[in-house]
Amino acid sequence: MERLSAEALSAEPDGFFDILEERRRSNDLSHALRTFNPQPYRGATHTSAAALKRMVLESQYLSYIIQEIVVECDEPREAVLEEASALLDEMSQNLQLGVIRLLAFAMTKVVKSLFSSIHVNEDGLTRLQQAIQEHPVILMPNHRSYIDFLVLSYIMFTYDLSIPVIAAGIPLMGMRLVGELFRRSGAFFIRRAIGSDKLYWAVLSEYVRTIVRTGYAPLEFYVEGLRSRTLKSLTPKLGMMHMVLEPFFKGEVFDISLVPISISYERVLEESLLAHELLGVPKPRETTGGLLKARSVLKEDYGCMHVCFGNPVSVRDLVKGKINCRQYNLVPRDLPMKPNKETQEFVFGLAHMIIRLQERNAVLSAWNLMVVVLLQNLQGIDLDLLTNKTLWVRRIALQFGAHIRWPKHVLDSEVMSSSMTLHHSVVRCERGRVYLVEEAGPGPVTQEEGVFRRAAAVLMCASYRNQAVHVFTRPAMVAVAITTAVSRRTDDVFHHFKFLLELFSNEFVFVPGQAVQDYEEGCLLLQQSGVIGRSDEEVYVRDDGQETIVFLRAILQSFIESYQVVFRYLCEESSQTFREKTFSTSIRSFIMKLLISGEVQSCEGLSSDLHRNVLSALLRMTAVAKTTVDDQNEFRVNKSAVKRIWDTLNDGWTPRISVDARL
Repeated sequence: MERLSAEALSAEPDGFFDILEERRRSNDLSHALRTFNPQPYRGATHTSAAALKRMVLESQYLSYIIQEIVVECDEPREAVLEEASALLDEMSQNLQLGVIRLLAFAMTKVVKSLFSSIHVNEDGLTRLQQAIQEHPVILMPNHRSYIDFLVLSYIMFTYDLSIPVIAAGIPLMGMRLVGELFRRSGAFFIRRAIGSDKLYWAVLSEYVRTIVRTGYAPLEFYVEGLRSRTLKSLTPKLGMMHMVLEPFFKGEVFDISLVPISISYERVLEESLLAHELLGVPKPRETTGGLLKARSVLKEDYGCMHVCFGNPVSVRDLVKGKINCRQYNLVPRDLPMKPNKETQEFVFGLAHMIIRLQERNAVLSAWNLMVVVLLQNLQGIDLDLLTNKTLWVRRIALQFGAHIRWPKHVLDSEVMSSSMTLHHSVVRCERGRVYLVEEAGPGPVTQEEGVFRRAAAVLMCASYRNQAVHVFTRPAMVAVAITTAVSRRTDDVFHHFKFLLELFSNEFVFVPGQAVQDYEEGCLLLQQSGVIGRSDEEVYVRDDGQETIVFLRAILQSFIESYQVVFRYLCEESSQTFREKTFSTSIRSFIMKLLISGEVQSCEGLSSDLHRNVLSALLRMTAVAKTTVDDQNEFRVNKSAVKRIWDTLNDGWTPRISVDARL
């Protein structure tokens, strides 16, 4: 008889409560109409949305910027002020409790249909409640689905916490009726491409600073800037970070609390859409009609969702010894001040730290671990072997500090079976063997269409692996460095680790300037797991650590091989220059031919996000130079520099110990 392992009991994260359990037993309308009594920031005075806008328009800062524009552009002051008012009307929120109640009623219906459970860590909400009363609070969730911000506001309403105002992309505003509902539920809308529009920057930054300065409401924004199409963490964007922190730097508030929030989905609503976007299919416009057509998703099961509210991070505590805030006393608070180098470095490091905290609090599902094994066995794998390998990966992940939802008192075979049932669109089990499901469509198909359909399934699985990849990244880089450096000497291993870190710093998030700490973290995890040994002079793999080293190398294999193919394209292409708009299309066509011929096996190289990450790495490593021609970005390739990087990666990928086995 199959046993319940002790590991399974320890894998379930503690302190989470399913908020849908009570909703399924009670009346939805009663929940929406119940007494709502949040405890606001003690330093705040009641301010309406209209009053908030007046404060922005009447601010000395905006007046100063408007006067600069009047002088620079020779325009009447009244015309510039009118434009500023129109911009503010376009972006501003109009939070109304009545609309929040309406959305709470609708959201209860929706989430009960979509998810089997939504688990929230209540101790995190208790800490958040305390933080909201003491200082202005900035909520900083990761961004994996369109439904993220709606679920967060729903949780805040459910627990009597102040409803946040939310930075949202302006396409949502254009959705008829829905856009206005979002505005009245706390969304304020930001244009995607602001560029050098001085007035827009001024209105937006003053609006954000006024919200923070007055403690109007908790402010929520995605530090990644965009929804992650790969479900990996994205390199943080810093514009909004600077805006929310400036009131502290200028001494307008005593402290600011940053709250990292980790949202983890067992199954993402947009999984197919995201994979097709990565393959070059244009993203559909956000419209009310499109939303209504997408209501078929309500018939699907999306499993479990976890929302973890992290410990509030005090900006005041972090800034000690890093920034001399007295510099801000030399300029009147109402005047613009460009952040100096030390401030920029602090904000840069802080944004990366928030991403890491989001990753550490993420909750993985059994499926996240299963696809790690499946992607290393694309020709199929026996179910019993898949189960055993997944349990082995779970043990490694737990040793590396992962939080894993593995249902208690449930047979391992049932956990595996239920995961495959949930993800029936990409995986199937026939006669005891598990295969990826290729996308259905009319046949017969061309070779290109066949590759495209397979690639869509692979990228969907890869996205779920990516939700877990942060757990293995640093140990995996150490594993590659140990097995491929010119020697096992510590200096040589660390040198190759630094090369990998620099090359992949757009694929994975690393805190800048902490290569030594990242290396030590990876080594320590491997040492504690009994995989490697170390002395002052060398690093070596223990005999019983070989299997783990093989597994960790395979985690990075698809990334390494995809980068190699892009480098090959750049070196073989006759032209040394290319336009940004055509870069991804040209590479995808090149890789498609290699996949059809069998020269390349990994479909992940077709991803447009990977192409952008390679380009960013080459720019940073000065192998590519960027210029602007006819208002378009043009890139010039230094082929010899690309070849050197390619050679280093190729040499490094040739293992110096036996690693022929794979999961």
